[in-house]
Amino acid sequence: MNNYVFGFRAVIEAIESGKEIEKIYLKKDAQSDLAKELYATVKGHNIPVIRVPVEKIDRITKKNHQGVIAFISPIEYQQITQIIPQLYEDAKNPFIVILDGVTDVRNFGAIARTCECAGVDAIVISQTDSAPVNADAIKTSAGALLTIPVCREHNLEYIVNFLKESGVKIIAASEKATQSYTDISYNEPIAIVMGAEDKGISSEIMELCDEKVSIPILGNIQSLNVSVAAGILIYEAVRNRSY
Repeated sequence: MNNYVFGFRAVIEAIESGKEIEKIYLKKDAQSDLAKELYATVKGHNIPVIRVPVEKIDRITKKNHQGVIAFISPIEYQQITQIIPQLYEDAKNPFIVILDGVTDVRNFGAIARTCECAGVDAIVISQTDSAPVNADAIKTSAGALLTIPVCREHNLEYIVNFLKESGVKIIAASEKATQSYTDISYNEPIAIVMGAEDKGISSEIMELCDEKVSIPILGNIQSLNVSVAAGILIYEAVRNRSY
């Protein structure tokens, strides 16, 4: 069974029927009434529409795709704005992980596996700058992505501000930070932010973080793989919070 549908009418019907759409590829020069109808249908849904050369769609299917293809997500995305109030209502101490620009599916899957093992309450990712939840990511996560809540958000800055207003401390992992990851408290409600390996955390998100911490590097290579760094920080939080 294919994990995508193609053609304007099929894609629109998939959205209207409530299927969870990972992303939509639309050919760059599509300007038809059906393209406008597609955008109208997408409005109000948290679905990225990416303009691509038609050749990119041709490589996925040779059938009559009309210049549009939608990828069906294997999971149902959740909303962190609903999860946080529920955690407080259940008398839980929120533990969130935010991935800002992690686009490698294997790193994403590995982080998700660590999060599930450590009891993280939810993973927050960007709508447009994140690895997809696909078969490779699910396999790398050992199935964790099918169980842990994943929240795909359009505006990470808004979400970080929401978390701060909800009493969640935002902790940024940065190799440039002067404070060690072992020197802070993780006992309160927290969200650990991990950035892309090439760019790190965006400056806009970094400015909003309450704590900035680094992991000591004693060798010649200047940085850890993001999934390894995430594992270190997540389990430091587990160690703190278990006391």
